[in-house]
Formats: sequence, structure tokens, C-alpha cells
Amino acid sequence: MLYALKIALRYLSANKAQTALLVSGVAVGVFIFIFMSALIGGLAEFILARTVGDISHVTIKAEDRDPAILIAADGHILAVTERGRARTATLAEAATFVPLIEAVPGVTAVSPQVGGAGFLMRGAQVAQVSVTGLEPGRESAILNLDGYIVEGAARLGSGTVVLGRRLTDDLSLRLGQTVRLQSSGGVSMVLTLSGIFDTGNGMIDASTAFVALPTARTLFALPQGVTRIEIKLADLNAADATALRIRALTGLDAVPWTDGAEQLMEALNAQAQTGYFLKGFALITIVIGVASALLLSTYRRRPEIGIMRAMGAGRGFVIFVFVTQGALVGLMGGVAGAVLGYLALLPFPPRDDFRVGTLPMDITQGSYGLAITLTVIGAVLASILPARAAARVDPVTAIGQ
Repeated sequence: MLYALKIALRYLSANKAQTALLVSGVAVGVFIFIFMSALIGGLAEFILARTVGDISHVTIKAEDRDPAILIAADGHILAVTERGRARTATLAEAATFVPLIEAVPGVTAVSPQVGGAGFLMRGAQVAQVSVTGLEPGRESAILNLDGYIVEGAARLGSGTVVLGRRLTDDLSLRLGQTVRLQSSGGVSMVLTLSGIFDTGNGMIDASTAFVALPTARTLFALPQGVTRIEIKLADLNAADATALRIRALTGLDAVPWTDGAEQLMEALNAQAQTGYFLKGFALITIVIGVASALLLSTYRRRPEIGIMRAMGAGRGFVIFVFVTQGALVGLMGGVAGAVLGYLALLPFPPRDDFRVGTLPMDITQGSYGLAITLTVIGAVLASILPARAAARVDPVTAIGQ
């Protein structure tokens, strides 16, 4: 086997220009494979970060009370009367559950909240808003308010409110001015604008008001408990498993973000399939290139192959020589392409610093080891046909040429 390796190396070094061209071609294919892996993977991370990064990965909501249903003797529904609508459904034992949820592996933040609909009024101007009461000190647990603040501060206190840029522009509000916030139940409070944020999401920026949890309790007449608990995970792809674990631990209906996100998941899967096709074409190009070059090498070395066969070399030995030659080409080209791919991806920012308008290249998803492994396997497979052709060379005919 060592002798076969020496012969394979001699064949490669005999024509350095051809070998360099062949290795370069393989390296380009590997470079494309790595580039596409980093681009497709980075794009998926960017899309998830923009759509899911600032929302709850697992949510526990208080269940609404069931309406009373009046049923006649014959089984027909006579009327449906709603009970308890004057009061907001709550998670009364939220304070007990929060420490348990925080101890679940993979959970990075827990935010007990009180939410509901309300109206923001300034003079004759009225805007319908979604009111979210956050626990002081946990303002950025789910939505990174600190990172999106453009004026003031995200810190919520008694008598303060934080609003989006679009909403403040619509109401001509400035930092430090007062505004009246009224809940859907009719309770109103005068609050001071202490912070303005800009997430880039028009829905949030134009219709969300953040207040302190005690303020929200007053607005919605909720002396205790919360209306929902939002949970952030280190790995958002583990939302389903973590939700099941929280359900088993607390008995509450924990809902992962993937529920209702079928269209997003389908789009990401379609994107991944496209990436597989593109990377597959790169590997096919490598296989065709290696096979063509080795077939040409086989044809040129027919006399040498004939001499080896005449000296007692078996067909298996000849096949091993050319398969080894193909594996060496794949290995050298794969390593060179992986190094080039890594160096080319270094200037791109890491995934945490992706910005709109730039290519979301994720250097960590370059699949370098996979690229080299698949390239070597592809080169070995590509060398089988030339190796079999070389093994079938008739020694007498080859030497006579």
C-alpha cells in the first residue's frame, strides 16, 4: 500500500501544472460549498432573529373564563352569556412559577406581564394601543428595549410610560411630556413619557405602550397575578421541547412560538432545500472535474500501467493507485478550499451584529469539515471509473504503444 501511495504521489508531481489546476478546481468547488453554507445558514439566522428574536419563545397565558351556556331540554342552545368579563383572567400564582421556570435548562429570561387594550389620549388626539406592564428590572428580558431606545431610558417606574417612535410622532409627543392612558375597563392614569424606542417594526412602534407592572395592575384592576408569562430561550429551536417540560413542571399551558408559525417554518425549509441543491451542484462539479482529469491521466500513462502490469502488479493494485490519487486530489483541494472559504468569511460581522442591507454571512456555519469529507468521498468515487479503466489495460498492447 505504501508503494501504491508513492506511485500516486509521483503521478501527481510529474505534471505539476495539471495537478495544480485540478486541485484549484476542487478548491473553488469547496469554496462555493462553504460560501453557500455560510450564506444560507446566516440568512436563516437573520430571518429568525428579525422575526423571533424579540418575541417570547414560550408563552403562558391566563385562560379566559368559559361563557355560561343555556341549553334547552331538547339539546338546542338557547343563549350564551359571558361571565366575568369585567375582570381580566389572571395567573394568580405567577410569583410561585417564575423561579421554577427560570431553573429550566435553556431558559435565559422570564418576564411576568400584565397586558390589555387601551387608549392613549393627548388633547383631542386618541390612539388605540396595546398596553404591556413589565416588571421593573426585566424591561429588556424579551424585547430588547435597552437596545432600541433612541431617547430617554427603558427603565420603567411609577407614573412613566415608554412609547414607540411612530406613536410619539403621530401624537406629537416629546420626552418628558405627559399623556393620559386609559384601559379598556375605563381606568385612566396620567403618565410621563420617559423613553422612546424604535424597533423598525411598524406594528410595535405605532401601537405599543410599556408601563411598569404596578401601573398596569392599576389600569386593569388586577390586584395580584399576571395575564401572561413570556419566556426567552438560549436556543429558539428548542421551544417545543422546553414548552413540554414547563407544562410537566407547572401544569400550565406553555405554548411555543412555533405554534402558528407554519408559514415561516415552511419558508425556512424551502430555503434550506435550495441551499442543498446549490451545494449538491458544487459537489457534482468537483466529481466531474476529478473524473475527467484522471481519465486523461489514465490514457497518457497507458505504457507505464502496462509495465506495472507486466511486472506482476495486479488489477487491484492499479485501481488502488488511481483511487489514492483521486483521494489526494480531493484532500488537497478540500483543505485549500476550506482555508480560502474561512479567510473570505472573516471580514463579515458575526451573527450577533447582522445589520439590514448587508450579507448575513455566518462564518460558524461554513460546514468546513463536512465540505472536506464530502469532497474526498466525491473524489474517490470519481476516480473509480478511471481506475477500472486503467486496470483493464492489456500489458502487451500498452507496452507496444
